[in-house]
Amino acid sequence: MIIAVSVLLLALIGLTFLLVSEKQVNRELIEEFSLEKDELENEYTRFAKQYDELKLTTTNDSLAILLEQEQIKTQRLLEELRTVKSTNASEVRRLKKELATLRKVMVSYINQIDSLNKINIQQRQVIDEVTRKYNVASRQVSALSEEKKNLNKKVTLAAQLDATNIRIEPKNKRDRRAKKAKDVTKFTIDFTIVKNITAETGERTLYINIYKPNNEVLCKSSDNTFSYENRTLPFSIKKYIEYNGEEQTVTVYWNVDEYLSSGTYRVDIFAEGSLIGSQPFDLE
Repeated sequence: MIIAVSVLLLALIGLTFLLVSEKQVNRELIEEFSLEKDELENEYTRFAKQYDELKLTTTNDSLAILLEQEQIKTQRLLEELRTVKSTNASEVRRLKKELATLRKVMVSYINQIDSLNKINIQQRQVIDEVTRKYNVASRQVSALSEEKKNLNKKVTLAAQLDATNIRIEPKNKRDRRAKKAKDVTKFTIDFTIVKNITAETGERTLYINIYKPNNEVLCKSSDNTFSYENRTLPFSIKKYIEYNGEEQTVTVYWNVDEYLSSGTYRVDIFAEGSLIGSQPFDLE
């Protein structure tokens, strides 16, 4: 009997030890699962925030939509994890596997964003280089255009006729020189078209204007006009000449039919829309 009681007592002590040990193991496992669950919650929360940051780093609409979908999925799994008990080992392990999958997906998106950003940087560099070259070429074209414009002006000026030695002689009715305005019945105007080998040869039209002291043009008809600097001017005398590039003397006349006052008069000579000579003179 004593032996049987001793065996039962030892068995009871052993069973009690096993129960206590198992309870301790279970407590440690629960604490471990609880810590693992907390770590998983932190990871899911960090992933959800990281998707917000990733969306700010891309301008690709399609990729932004995919990031938004993955963020929603991450937030859904986070809510599931928060409702799972720490003792539910199978659910914790499942959500842990889901997290590993999410991590791989996020890494792939990060790589895609990096690649796209590198491409965008390269494209911007190419665009900047093309823009720089275009601006340089535009400046060169503008400079050449301005140079050509100036050259054309010089060529035009070089080919322009030039009237010198302008002499105006007022004459009276006896065909003698008149000093007083009241005695003038005619003006004789002489001038020289200088030699110019760059000027075009052929028939040329000259317009001679006689301006009174009040700057009014002596004119026989309102229809006697010509173009000068984008405006229409009346002319006193129209003269055709045959220009051959050599020096040439021209004489024109103006018969006075109007009243002339004393003062300073002026003769201007025009050819092909340009003023090629001018000379003032006085009448008493």
